[in-house]
Amino acid sequence: MGTIILIILVLALIGALPTWPHSRNWGYAPSGITGIVVVILLIMLLTGRL
Repeated sequence: MGTIILIILVLALIGALPTWPHSRNWGYAPSGITGIVVVILLIMLLTGRL
C-alpha cells in the first residue's frame, strides 16, 4: 500500500513541474509541496511506520 502511494506521489511531482504547459504559471509551489510529501512518506516507508 505504501509503495502504491509513493508511486502516485512521484507521478504527481513530475506532473506538477513547471516545464509542462498546463502548469507553467503555477511556479514551484505544487512541486515543492508534493516533493515534501514524497520525502515524508519515503521516510515513513523506510522506518516501517507506513
